[in-house]
Amino acid sequence: MIHEIFMPALSSTMTEGKITSWVKSLGDKVEKGETVVIVESDKADMDVETFYEGYLGAIAVPEGEVAPVGAAIAYVAETEAEIEAAKQKAAQSTTAPSAAPAATNNASSASSTSNNASASSPEAATTTTTIAAPARKKGDRIIASPRAKKLAKANNLDLGVINGTGPNGRITAADVEARLKPSTPSASAPALPAQPASAIVATTPPAIVAVPTPAPATATVQPLSTFQNAVIRNMNWSLAVPTYHVAYSITTTALDALYKQIKPKGVTMTALLAKAVAITLQKHPLLNASYSDQGIAYKSDINVAVAVAMDDGGLITPVLPKADQIDIYSLSRHWKELVGKARAKQLQPDEYSTGTFTISNLGMFGVDSFDAILPPGTGAILAIGGSKPQPVITADGAIAIRSQMKVNITCDHRVIYGAHAAQFLQDLAKLIETNAQSLVL
Repeated sequence: MIHEIFMPALSSTMTEGKITSWVKSLGDKVEKGETVVIVESDKADMDVETFYEGYLGAIAVPEGEVAPVGAAIAYVAETEAEIEAAKQKAAQSTTAPSAAPAATNNASSASSTSNNASASSPEAATTTTTIAAPARKKGDRIIASPRAKKLAKANNLDLGVINGTGPNGRITAADVEARLKPSTPSASAPALPAQPASAIVATTPPAIVAVPTPAPATATVQPLSTFQNAVIRNMNWSLAVPTYHVAYSITTTALDALYKQIKPKGVTMTALLAKAVAITLQKHPLLNASYSDQGIAYKSDINVAVAVAMDDGGLITPVLPKADQIDIYSLSRHWKELVGKARAKQLQPDEYSTGTFTISNLGMFGVDSFDAILPPGTGAILAIGGSKPQPVITADGAIAIRSQMKVNITCDHRVIYGAHAAQFLQDLAKLIETNAQSLVL
């Protein structure tokens, strides 16, 4: 009997996935629950398992290529004698449209029961598809997919001179092929994937039409990753939202003193800022809300998302859930764990898609101030600049030097009006300037 492995839905916004590397090669024996392929979703790399025992008879989607959710990406033969039949089925088959809903339903229903992503037939998928982050260590040895090793050996190529683009530096077949024969620049930028419906915002914004832009004849075009395409979809969504900005200067003398005091205990400035924002949001639930066709969606929890730039391009927002209720030391430890998982592309969907308010801090780069773009499903995002000594006029009319940082909030005007944003910033400044010690209570 021949079984299909489908492209699973690894997040609520995922519409397609890219094959990062095949862990198993054609003809390899596979066990039930064994990882056979690594898939790049819109936010992370995930191990995908087969729910059947047998032999990898055919690969429908090679490494480096993209397939929509629900499409058959490989075929498993129960016996060696059926491998040829699997190859024939792969050559004759077309993508089954009914597979996509099954895979999507799976990802949401099974994510609470297991930590590994399984791909099987549509019938089995309703109870077996789950999600997991890969746990791979690079070490000193070279990590490469079986197909990459075969290609390198066949062409007398030293894998040590290749930079792997797979998870944790894993060398894929696409990396080897790129080394042997660099790809020809594309004549135009790749088309953007279809805009997915937001899990929080029920409204459907006007369609954003992508206008193909020819690349210069002398340019080398690098195709966008699935991760970067997800960022583009979110940015296009923001163009349909009426936003505005409100700026505020906050004196950080007390906050800086507190940070210097508790930094040796592992507390990060990011955690302190997230905590300050979360406590202030308790007084301003509207700033933690978002727009929907049914009305204003007030969130039951204050989940602070923090923008993190990825080394290989793209942006992700790990979430500190219930940040107003967690002590600063636990919050800092959790933040460090999230950043580590984000860099390794190991974040689970609920660790980056459940934010209710976002902060973006470029202060560590020496940036004075900037405007941030509103993420989908939220009503506001706070852009934080660096804290620098500034001349200020004191209450008695004297000139003094104070450390100040400029913050700039971007708000959805359908939900939050200017006065609401100003009052929020005013209370945030009051907390940081006069009651910073309360952040450790």
